[in-house]
Amino acid sequence: MAGCASGLLETAVVTRRGFVRWLCCGLVTLTLACSSQPAATAVPATPTAGNAFLQIPRPAIGQIIYVPVYSHIYYQDQQRVIDLAVTLSIRNTDGDQAIRIDAVLYYDSDGNLVRSYLAEPLPLGAMASTAFVVDEDDRTGGVGANFIVAWSSDAQPTPPVVEAVMISAASAQGISFVSVGRVLESYPAIKSE
Repeated sequence: MAGCASGLLETAVVTRRGFVRWLCCGLVTLTLACSSQPAATAVPATPTAGNAFLQIPRPAIGQIIYVPVYSHIYYQDQQRVIDLAVTLSIRNTDGDQAIRIDAVLYYDSDGNLVRSYLAEPLPLGAMASTAFVVDEDDRTGGVGANFIVAWSSDAQPTPPVVEAVMISAASAQGISFVSVGRVLESYPAIKSE
């Protein structure tokens, strides 16, 4: 997955049998990785939310990360779409330090806040993971949707891995790809690996 490390999308189209095998293995892995955290519940965006990105507190130690995602993609022309389920994965890579997930904001193609997934900060223990899902039939984000993830810590941890997996199992073939988060701001300057 060298393409993922460089921030590029990685695409895979597989046969139905191979896709089902891949999906089952992936769901087992995701379930095991996320089992230590409670399920996150979306908090509806309010009309008075303003620019939620600007309202995120800037911590002494932490980052704000942009993750491009797609609630659907076009094929053949702009009239035909494939709906995609989106799983945003946040993985604390530090073996000793916990981090806090301060905000998980979902924006649509026009830059409007669709929803905030957290009502309060979510602690994420050392080597723990959590996930947030946009259902396959939810097209509110569009082809230019994105997540803003803000995290912080009381110590200087290694930065978390933040990425999204988009997937569809429609028809005889499946499609899946990964989108890697990009750091917008760091407090203080943290080396990304």
